[in-house]
Amino acid sequence: MNNPKISIIIPCYNQAQYLEEALQSVLNQTYTHWECIIVNDGSPDNTEQIVLEWTQKDRRFKYLYKENGGLSSARNAGIEKAQGEFILPLDADDKIGADYITLGMAAFSENSELKVVYCKAEKFGTESGMWNLKPFSFENLAQENMIFCTALFKKEDWKRVNGYDLNMKFGFEDWEFWISVLKDGGTVKCLNKVCFYYRIKKASMLKDLNSKTVKYSYNYLALKHTSFFIDYLGSFNELNNKVKALTLELNYKRKNKLYKLVRRIVKRIK
Repeated sequence: MNNPKISIIIPCYNQAQYLEEALQSVLNQTYTHWECIIVNDGSPDNTEQIVLEWTQKDRRFKYLYKENGGLSSARNAGIEKAQGEFILPLDADDKIGADYITLGMAAFSENSELKVVYCKAEKFGTESGMWNLKPFSFENLAQENMIFCTALFKKEDWKRVNGYDLNMKFGFEDWEFWISVLKDGGTVKCLNKVCFYYRIKKASMLKDLNSKTVKYSYNYLALKHTSFFIDYLGSFNELNNKVKALTLELNYKRKNKLYKLVRRIVKRIK
């Protein structure tokens, strides 16, 4: 692989206060053949002022403004303009390690079957420490997402699946995207190094999800990727039967513990 260009896509909406840290982490990359497209998703803050200062510092930083359309729409707009063969999304309040792209591209050069490369992650902000996610497997991916948005993939795969789904407007857009990219084949690699830093804040899009929006997202995922979920989790009847069996087993264990406890108490009273 001969030094392909990487396009880093940073959507920004009301995140100007964190943006410079994200851009500095991009500038620090040991891999130098990149462009960074910052997408102002109709943000009312001073995002534009900050970005234009960075475009003067380094011509690899590029600015794109669009009317507000949400995270998936902003990422798609940036990737549409991207010149890179590979894409790396980055949220405006997060950071990447200096050798993330270098290590990621080395992994792609070693394995032509790779579709996605990500890494170990660490939290910072209102919480700190390792972000312990389940290891990747298709079975685990069918249950929950363990690949954060800031992972490397090929632009051709983004085109193949028609980009990020605009219907995932309440979150889980990354989960849906990885299922779309991976369900027809390909492998995934998690680098054995912390190269992604995930900011924890008091308020965030995921924390603001309520039961109705979560239900909408799960239902949409189930309808769009029914065969994927059936392949790795089983049919709806199978799942329902498993839940019933587990419930019966749990109730039995509770009753058995309660019975043993009552017998001990009676013995002590006697």
